[in-house]
This record gives sequence, structure tokens and C-alpha cells, in this order.
Amino acid sequence: MEILNTAIGGVRLVRPEVHRDERGEFWRSFCRGTLAESGTDFEVVQSNVSVNRNRHTLRGFHFQRPPSAEQKILTVVTGAAHVVIVDVRPDSPTFLTHVAVGIEPGDRRSVVIAAGCATGFLTLADDTIVHYQMGDVYRPESYAGFRYDDPAVGVAWPAEPLVISERDASFAPLDPSAP
Repeated sequence: MEILNTAIGGVRLVRPEVHRDERGEFWRSFCRGTLAESGTDFEVVQSNVSVNRNRHTLRGFHFQRPPSAEQKILTVVTGAAHVVIVDVRPDSPTFLTHVAVGIEPGDRRSVVIAAGCATGFLTLADDTIVHYQMGDVYRPESYAGFRYDDPAVGVAWPAEPLVISERDASFAPLDPSAP
């Protein structure tokens, strides 16, 4: 596995070593030791799957406020997605900075998302399945979100969302002063 840093501290790309033969493919999607060597301490405590039937389905932006530590590893299992991570940690030197990662069929990459960062993604293909390994359990009282088109964040999505939940569409812009 190759671990690559991004412009946001604690947000990393994971490129697995893919082994192919007549049966198909095999790769390691998670290795606690390799992540620790790169400075990422991650223990999986929950695993989630998001099934998205339609191209241009948008999910996000979602995050959990402290005391939750919603660190996660996001992997596109099938399909393709434009994944955006926004640093919403007020004390971070990259506060309100975002990183976008296109995950296409066949590249097998994952994204490690630091606790305190918000995540959103837009599917780029029908039948996109996203797997999340979570470093903390979901805590409804800590759950927060903001609009995908918040001008203060300035994300340039590759397409206009065609499918978005009522909840995600009704999020307010991010309030940077909120704890």
C-alpha cells in the first residue's frame, strides 16, 4: 500500500498494490500497521455501505462535532465518485480548505478522512457503492452538515446533482463560528 498526504492534515490517499491473475484481482483495502507507519492511527469500530443507484447522486456534506471523532476511510467499491473533504476544524491551519478526489473504476484508491473534516460526494456512474470504515460510532447528537454548494467553501462539482436527499438539500451554509 502507498499512503499519500494531501493539503489537509490527516487526509490521505491510499493506493493499494493490486494483484491480478486469471481469477481476477486481489488487494488489501486496510492495514492498520501501514497506516500507523504513515502517521495515521485508525481503529475500525463501525462499517457502513452507501448504495447509489443513479449517476449524479449527491451525499453531504456530513460530519460529527466533538466529542465524536468521526475519522473514516472511504472506498468506492463499484462505480465512480467525486469525493470532497472539507476541513471544518476551527483550530486547523487548513480550516475551510477542501480537497477533491476523483475515484474512477479500476483505480482502487481509498481516502482516509481525519476526524473534524466534512465529507461529501457526487456519484459519476450509476450503481456506485461506497464503503466506509469508521473510527467512531454514529452519534446522532453530534451529527452536523452544511450545503454542498456553500459559497464560503467554493467546491466546483463536476456536474449538477440530480438526486439529493431532502435533508442534504435543506442544510444551511456552514457556520464557521459554531463549535
